[in-house]
Amino acid sequence: MINRRSFIYSSAIFAGTSLLTTPIHSMIRSTKSRKFTLCLNAGNIGVKATPQQLLEMAIEHGFEAISADAQSLSKMSDQEIQEFTGEMKSNKIKWGSAGLPVDFRKDEATFKEGIDPLPEYVKAMKKAGATRMNTWILSFDHELTYRENFKQHIQRLGQVAEILEDQDVRLGLEYVGPRTLQARGKYSFIRTLAETKELIGEMDRPNVGVVLDSFHWYCAGETKDDLLTLNNQDIVAVDLNDARSGYTADEQIDGKRELPSATGVIDLKAFLSALISIGYDGPVRAEPFNQPLRDMSDQDALQATYRSMKRSFDLVGDN
Repeated sequence: MINRRSFIYSSAIFAGTSLLTTPIHSMIRSTKSRKFTLCLNAGNIGVKATPQQLLEMAIEHGFEAISADAQSLSKMSDQEIQEFTGEMKSNKIKWGSAGLPVDFRKDEATFKEGIDPLPEYVKAMKKAGATRMNTWILSFDHELTYRENFKQHIQRLGQVAEILEDQDVRLGLEYVGPRTLQARGKYSFIRTLAETKELIGEMDRPNVGVVLDSFHWYCAGETKDDLLTLNNQDIVAVDLNDARSGYTADEQIDGKRELPSATGVIDLKAFLSALISIGYDGPVRAEPFNQPLRDMSDQDALQATYRSMKRSFDLVGDN
């Protein structure tokens, strides 16, 4: 999976440590109205895990879905995939989304190197029943103008989408909202939901949608009404994060975030309420880019992440 942490310096002040001391049973409430799943992406919180370890972590800590790893799945035999997905089903664990293992932002040779093995990866995903793959859009470029970059994204991501569509896999595109990141390049590019919808419209591929992130939604100055312009089929995956206190939306930095509901800076109740109204039924993951969280033991990081997610889900619960 290509990770934009290679483009940014990632460090943060962790504000959610107190979540570790709150009993889990006191935080779980009825969430019958939601269809989305509490998904574990271990890499997002600094936990390294094989697919089997990821599944075991999800079962132990109460997560409802796990991220897919297309490359790992491609190395499994049909029997191994069957056994793995059988264990998922018996524990009521669903698939989340897989990261797109293609770097489409650099030169043509790099793009070709990444896309050549992609058909085999998505074939393995189909065997396993995983149907979502996601990537992100860098909000600036040093060489391409907005229009040149727009055309390149349509051409390259169109090729990716075609390969995924052959195996009934959807492609999600995530916009990156912070102005502080966009300002790093000579030429600005997409950083809002509206622009992302324009790109998807020009691509004209039925299996392409958006990846929403509460942090980017907040930094882009968007509202619940913006989210309500979407429907369930428009959304491939969702990331849930909070922002640092003491900074405006325009001052936030992409690599410095907080776990969901750690600070209350972002109106996560409005964000999640919109997802419920839409009927979104896919994965919701934490992606805090938070160094103190990544410095924790695996068990503490998993526990803190689960509790922060449940606290956020409870904002739109029935009780």
